[in-house]
Amino acid sequence: MNEKPVCVYVTYIEGAPEKIWHALTDPELTAAYWGHSNVSDWRTGSSWEHRRTDGSGIADVVGMVVESTPPRRLVTTWAAPGEEPAGGPSKVTFGIEPYGGIVRLTVTHENLADEAEREAAAGGWAAVLSNLKSLVETGSPLPEEPWRMPVG
Repeated sequence: MNEKPVCVYVTYIEGAPEKIWHALTDPELTAAYWGHSNVSDWRTGSSWEHRRTDGSGIADVVGMVVESTPPRRLVTTWAAPGEEPAGGPSKVTFGIEPYGGIVRLTVTHENLADEAEREAAAGGWAAVLSNLKSLVETGSPLPEEPWRMPVG
């Protein structure tokens, strides 16, 4: 069986699960650390959009909420608008596990098309989740957008 690539990223964040959940699902907060607003009512079966913050309202990624269990687990599909990849959309799972005053946030991005897409996802999630961690722990995202930093 030929399995599709999977990207798993784990980070540890000081804060309560509710605070991490809020940071993942609030459009204003996602705009602050992601450069896009994640817009949905976050109920299982609802649609969601990853909208640009430039005022255009353009969604660069869309999907469905597969599972929503606040504040512990959120699962969404992930695809370009109007595009149905041959193997179906990819899927992103956010697992939020508390431990004392910290949270282990595990992001699993599955059903990626190929190794190049897995590498792009790995770099993207590292940048976005580093910015999320900074915002939650300090009240401010990083002073530069980490995904714009040249590789190498």
